[in-house]
Amino acid sequence: MAPPPNLPLFLVFLLVVATLTASSSSNTNDERVEELLSLQSRSKSGIIRLNDQSLSRFLTSVATPRPYSIVIFFDAAQLHDKTELRLRELHQEFSIVSSSFIANHNISHPSRSKLFFCDIEFKESQFSFTQFGVNALPHIRLIAPNHSFKDSQPMDQGDFSRLAESMAEFVESKTKISLGPIHRPPLLSRNQLILIVVAFLIWIPFFVKKLVSGQTLLHDPKVWLAGSVFVYFFSVSGAMHNIIRKMPMFLLDRNDPSKLVFFYQGSGMQLGAEGFAVGSLYTVVGLLLAFMSQGLVKLKNVTVQRVVMMFALLVCFLAVKQVVFLNNWKTGYGIHGFWPSSWN
Repeated sequence: MAPPPNLPLFLVFLLVVATLTASSSSNTNDERVEELLSLQSRSKSGIIRLNDQSLSRFLTSVATPRPYSIVIFFDAAQLHDKTELRLRELHQEFSIVSSSFIANHNISHPSRSKLFFCDIEFKESQFSFTQFGVNALPHIRLIAPNHSFKDSQPMDQGDFSRLAESMAEFVESKTKISLGPIHRPPLLSRNQLILIVVAFLIWIPFFVKKLVSGQTLLHDPKVWLAGSVFVYFFSVSGAMHNIIRKMPMFLLDRNDPSKLVFFYQGSGMQLGAEGFAVGSLYTVVGLLLAFMSQGLVKLKNVTVQRVVMMFALLVCFLAVKQVVFLNNWKTGYGIHGFWPSSWN
């Protein structure tokens, strides 16, 4: 059976349509990339602020696979005051990752147009939060070139502990794009360092003169006394634990957000406020015992000695009793006293 005479013409028509469609899609992708690069250049950290409309423009209106991946930080300004979420800190770390990527890849680098860091805010983009199924913060999600909203990959909550470094590892593992080293801003600017060095050089002669004459703070016993008390308080209050674990001083009551929780019941967590409270009780007991053994014994009036000693011992007893009560309430373990067996 012979083919229709107009079949070659039909094939040519299909080829032309396919070519025009591919060309149109390519032009659209190029336009989106140029627009993203323009928005990126306007941001100090390179993070592009998106909303429902712009997110749809750069994701759903572009044919897949897209020539770029997008990493989104989901933010909510009304939750910045909740220190336990650490949204401000994590957004700053996200900014460091973005700025480091830009610093390590100049505008002509091929990877520069293949990865973009963005953020969206809850009040501006509630529909996008719903589309991605985000119901808890902090949350970071990667949308690869061939991903839709449902296919995008979230960053595991446990990976936020190492901040910018863990974010960079997450992006690199999913995109296979090397971000390069993380560049954190220096603690002091160049002008501040110069000012500090000049002030230090001016101060050295005065310090040497005071040191030779024995008139520095290092020669003052009160400074050493205050320092020893501070070290003792720092040790018994669990301050190092709070710094390492970045524990908040208090939490908001889940049942009543207007109330603050300073003491957390449970052995798996210690808030900063309860550590300082217990440390203060320990410090009071230590200072009273030091006073009785080093200062009170020098008084010549025996009656005053006895009255002050009884009062100090009573305060120590109440302080230790409060610590024991708090430990029992928090952990469930009880501490019991026993009379010496020889007294029975």
